[in-house]
Amino acid sequence: MVSAPNRRWTLAAAILGSSMVFVDGTVVNVALPAIQRELGADAAQAQWVIESYALFLASLLLVGGALGDRFGRRRIFLAGVALFTAAALACALSRTIGQLIAARAVQGIGGALLVPGSLALISGAYPEKDRGRAIGTWSGASGVAAAVGPVVGGFLIDHASWAWAFYINLPLGLLLFPLARMKVKEVRAPGVNHLDAPGAALATVGLAGIVFALIEAPVRGWTSTLVLVAGATGALALVAFAVVESRRAMPMLDFALFRNRDFAGANALTLALYAALGGGLYFFPLDLIQVQGYGATAAGASLLPFVVLMFFLSPWAGTLVTRFGARVPLVIGPCIAAAGFALFAWPSIGGSYWTTFFPAVCVLGLGMAITVAPLTTTVMNSVGSERAGIASGVNNAVSRVASLLSVAVFGIVMSIAFNATLADGLAALDLPQPLADAVLQQRTRLSAIELPQSAGPHADAIRHAIGEAFVAGFRRVMFLCAALALISAGAAGLMLAPRRS
Repeated sequence: MVSAPNRRWTLAAAILGSSMVFVDGTVVNVALPAIQRELGADAAQAQWVIESYALFLASLLLVGGALGDRFGRRRIFLAGVALFTAAALACALSRTIGQLIAARAVQGIGGALLVPGSLALISGAYPEKDRGRAIGTWSGASGVAAAVGPVVGGFLIDHASWAWAFYINLPLGLLLFPLARMKVKEVRAPGVNHLDAPGAALATVGLAGIVFALIEAPVRGWTSTLVLVAGATGALALVAFAVVESRRAMPMLDFALFRNRDFAGANALTLALYAALGGGLYFFPLDLIQVQGYGATAAGASLLPFVVLMFFLSPWAGTLVTRFGARVPLVIGPCIAAAGFALFAWPSIGGSYWTTFFPAVCVLGLGMAITVAPLTTTVMNSVGSERAGIASGVNNAVSRVASLLSVAVFGIVMSIAFNATLADGLAALDLPQPLADAVLQQRTRLSAIELPQSAGPHADAIRHAIGEAFVAGFRRVMFLCAALALISAGAAGLMLAPRRS
């Protein structure tokens, strides 16, 4: 039995660990325009800054959960903190886009060890009757860092360098490691003594192949040999992963978990909703900075209402499963989130934040606040505490895979809409053909296109056409996000068990 003081220290460590990951996810998105500009990256390379991290995080999360169950959740959690912090330093010191992408991949491995341990430590420390409120507190308090991080990081990016998007993780890591080492009690799952290396390898190869094909196809073409080989390899590896896992005595992904109705329904919701959230919020800072003219600080602050709502409402939302069952909040929350995504498609170029994006951020924040803590509580309560690590790993992996794939797929949607709208916009301007060609040749950079010196008096009109093209793609992405949120609500309504009396 974990004592009350140890529970509080465990909760504090879990909050700090999750905060590192949340801050990284939000600040790096804000830093992308500066990274793209200073390192000369095109849109595909900018995506890889996010996707190289997400790829290893998503494909190794299950391994991280299993390692925690096997060797001790605190031990693996500490290893993740150390690797994540060291990789953040390497990211900050990168001088080429290739170095940054490689360092981000290592950071993803650290995150895969860190993330499942956060919730598994809470699950092992708190009894089921107190777990919902503890998870709600974890969700809300972690959101404080997610709120402060982008604002502070954006200010440092504006006034110093994009490298501060990664330096900002260092003090959190240096504080968390000794805290967890001294104050958190070690927890192991009994009877877990096997790791599934073939499953981990197949999952990584499968996701890498699919994501590479999706990101590189708009640049290289869908008929490119490299794209076709990568896509086929990824698809075959994922099929092999399913076959191997279904036949192993102790698989990394135990498909028997999905026989539990609540676990299956919660993960179906997670897949659709986090695809919308990850893909939509990838493009939002690019719109604010490159099209709307916001600085990195203002872009970082734009999601503050979202996080404030998460902070204040998450502890209350964590109790909803106990009071009403899982189905009610997990249908209502995603429906509200869908309305928020639809509102993001309303603004064009210009206008006050308070009348353009503020309503959308608030509605989306309300929907996610109602959803996140009940969703996490449902996942953790659907299995015994001895399987908390792998359950947390599965749910986190589902959310990360959803975000990983949606950024790649939404990138295709954005690219198609951007290219078509830009071509029409430039044609309407009746530009000299060499000038129009010079702009179109940079279309893979999306709204980061640099105008040639020959633009002269046409510069403002061309910039407006580029902005309109990005907005056209952004609107399609946000309507797709709204549809996915509604699908997630439908999954909850159909699959989650009704409230037990």
